[in-house]
Amino acid sequence: MQQEQGPVGGGRPLVGGWRRWRLQRLDRYIIQKFLSTFFFMIGVFCIIAVVFDLMENLTDLINNRAPIGATLLYYLSFCFYFGNLLSGFIVFLTIIWFTSRMAQQSEVIAMLSGGMGYARFLRPYFVAGGILCTMAWWIGNWILPHANRVKVDFEMQYIHVDFSIADQHIFREITPGSIAYFRTITVDRATGYRFQYEQWNEQDRMTQQIHAAKATWMEESNKWRLVNASIRDFLPDGTERFRYLTRFDTTWAMRLEDFGQRSEWVATMTTPQLADHIERESARGIPVTNLQLERYGRTANAFSILVLTLIGVSIASRKQRGGMGTHLFLAVLVGFAFVFTAKLISVYAASAILPPSFPIPVEQWLRLAAWLPNVLFAALGGLIYWKAPK
Repeated sequence: MQQEQGPVGGGRPLVGGWRRWRLQRLDRYIIQKFLSTFFFMIGVFCIIAVVFDLMENLTDLINNRAPIGATLLYYLSFCFYFGNLLSGFIVFLTIIWFTSRMAQQSEVIAMLSGGMGYARFLRPYFVAGGILCTMAWWIGNWILPHANRVKVDFEMQYIHVDFSIADQHIFREITPGSIAYFRTITVDRATGYRFQYEQWNEQDRMTQQIHAAKATWMEESNKWRLVNASIRDFLPDGTERFRYLTRFDTTWAMRLEDFGQRSEWVATMTTPQLADHIERESARGIPVTNLQLERYGRTANAFSILVLTLIGVSIASRKQRGGMGTHLFLAVLVGFAFVFTAKLISVYAASAILPPSFPIPVEQWLRLAAWLPNVLFAALGGLIYWKAPK
């Protein structure tokens, strides 16, 4: 059987086509440098973030008497949150950092001039990037929601104890045919103002309508107390009965939290739980655009690691007169451009009103919006790769 010379960097000769995909000594060297530098950088970034967060919230922690054990667990969960948030950018910075050093020391030139193809040079980067992409997907969909639950619970008890509902003109379908409306809600008083309630039967005829100046949720009795309530009952014979009550207590299948929920709670749901939550909220007539973007973004953000890997290697592998400083400047520039583009597209997708004649279903439009930054920057990475010296 014919033997083929292995690539530059040592390793056994390649025998047979399947052995061409075995990791050689050079592959293991690059993968080790990639992963070790990444975990070192993410550790440094997390330590810095913890220090700044502790300095900002130290007064609240002391005033609210946060336990030391719970605080340590909170900051461990905080590291998971912060590391996942910046994983793509840190991967990009990692590649720029150690690949630029290799390029400035002429190691990349030696590899390519020794007969190694540029695509072969990229292989260990994508092996390491694939490992980190898989980890980011697994953590973002399954592990991080549990860590976020610890983080949000702690913040509610000891840091961000105030809760308000910023939305106005809030509609909710309590049960099929039962619709409730508040103009505004004040959470600390458990009260909503300009309350309206409508009950419809199966024939789409209104059977009851209630207007009240305000409605207060009484948690101890699981009842709503209406003040200055005007109640109209529409009877089957076509007549109408009117009542006016200065105070009226009633029970409905709704709670105050049904009209407002901390946005952080979405991050505490695993992806299957988030899918079920989207289905329930959609059935109640609640807008689920941001929830859909969160769901699709979890996978898209993980795969952005591979896109940034391609861009980072293509930029940093060329030796430039400016050295590592030029590469780091380009890394920060491209990283912020990626984050800005992703945020801009998500905000536009969440707020855009699609006409009925729009050719793409709303769910597919949101999926496209979550993946569009990856598509655009993958095209940019392909262009940089094509122009990279080989």
